[in-house]
Formats: sequence, C-alpha cells, structure tokens
Amino acid sequence: MNDILKEALHVLWHSFLETVNLLPFLFLTYLLMEFLEHKSGDLTQRLLPRSGKVGPLVGGALGIAPQCGFSAAASGLYGGRLITMGTLLAVYLSTSDEMLPIMISGGASIGFMLTVLACKLVIAVVAGFAVDGVLRLISGEKTEEEPQIEDLCQRDRCKCGDHSVMSAVNHTVRTLLFIFLISLVLNGTVELIGEDTLASWVLNRPVLGNLLAALVGLIPNCASSVVLTELYLSNVISLGAMMSGLLVNAGVGLLVLFRNNRPVRNSLCIVGVLFLIGVVSGLLLDLTSLSSLIGRL
Repeated sequence: MNDILKEALHVLWHSFLETVNLLPFLFLTYLLMEFLEHKSGDLTQRLLPRSGKVGPLVGGALGIAPQCGFSAAASGLYGGRLITMGTLLAVYLSTSDEMLPIMISGGASIGFMLTVLACKLVIAVVAGFAVDGVLRLISGEKTEEEPQIEDLCQRDRCKCGDHSVMSAVNHTVRTLLFIFLISLVLNGTVELIGEDTLASWVLNRPVLGNLLAALVGLIPNCASSVVLTELYLSNVISLGAMMSGLLVNAGVGLLVLFRNNRPVRNSLCIVGVLFLIGVVSGLLLDLTSLSSLIGRL
C-alpha cells in the first residue's frame, strides 16, 4: 500500500513540475498571439473573399498564423460562398491552434517547428487547389447570399475581449490545466504499463494511430491539439499520427461551419474530405523517410 501511495505521489509531483515549468513560456507565447490577433483581426474577412483562384494559397498562408480566429471566420465566409471549398480546407489544414505554444513550452527546436508548419502549409495549399480543381471539373461553384458571421471562438470558447493580458492569462491557465490533466494521465499510464509497451501499441500500428489521432483532431476544442502535441512530445505517437490529428484540427471553425453552412450534407462532405486528407498525409509521412528526417531536427 505504501509503495502504491509513493508511486501515486511521484506521478502527481512529476506532473505538477512538468506543468509549472511551462508557465512563463506559455504566457509569453499567448501574449504574442493576442497581439497578433488584435492587429490582424479582420485580415481574413478582407483578403479571402478577394483571393479568387489563388484562394487556397492565401487561405493556407493566413491559417498558419498562430491565432484561433481564422478558421471560424473562414467558415462563415464559406457559408455565404464568398470563398471556395478548397480555400476553406486550406485554412483548416494549415491552422495550428494550440500546437505552437505547446511545442515552444516543450522545448521543440525552431527548425522542427518551422518544418512542421511548412509541411502543413504545403499540404493545405496542394489539397485546396486539388479540391477546387475537381469541383470545377464536376459542376463549378455558385455564390450565395452571405449569412451573418459569428465569431464563436470568442463568444463560446476563448471569451477574449480587448484586454490582451487578461486573455493571455485566461488561455495560459486553461491550457495549463489541460496539460496537467494530460500529464497526470500519461505519467500514470506510463508508470503502470511502461513507456516502451505503451508506445509500441500505437507506433507499431501506423494506420490505427493515424485514424485515432485524426478522430481526436476533429474535436472542436483546443484540448485536442494540446493532447496530440503532448502525446508526440512524450513519444507516445508518431510524427505522422500527430500530423494526421493536427491537420484535421480546425478548432471551433467546424462548429461555425455546421451553424452557418447549408445543406448539412455539404458540411459533412467537407469534414469527410478533411479527415481523409489528414489520415493519408500522416500515413505518407510515417511510411517515408520524411517522418524520421523531420523528427531529428
């Protein structure tokens, strides 16, 4: 009994230390993100509708910026058919949500982070142009009246106002709580099962790992990107599995899509295509030398 209690306290203390050490990095990162978001608040709504046939390129470039509003705004614009499906998917695929703050606080190298962002951008742009090309061949796209765009990211999730410091504090506290709970579960599981055994369950099954990671990525909450990034940094999932999940992780953009876009089957089709692109892209990374090459950066 004493041994079990000691192990439990060890896991609890270890998880607490891991989380507390991230505090300054997370806060400074979120403070920078808040500054960028307030400076570029309406950039998406001004540029995307005017991007025309190069929409996927513009959408991918905008989505890669570390802030949460782009995917939600792009979903509203697509609801009014002001942007193409390919442009919307490019934004979704390039959006990073909480990935960058977790990687920065986890000590990932700049080269690794830039390479991951570059991979997401390339996949987003290529997939966006491919989807638009297929749609033009089939039937073309029609423009409908624009519905009212609601920023659910702010209203329902982030609760961000004009106070950048308080918003950064709010994001930092929520993310730290997520990380602490995840670390507690991970450390406890590793303690019980063993890191090598746990990793082999996923790492040796790339298809299953990619599918599960993509399903987690579809959860419209910042916790999913936190979980996926933490699992990769803890060597529980492969780089390809993490990419599968992060590529489909459009955050609350999916909630805005289902609220504003009609018919519903169109939204379901978008989610299906997004899921397929994420899984296939992650599998290709795992099955080629790219995954190990990026991991060494």
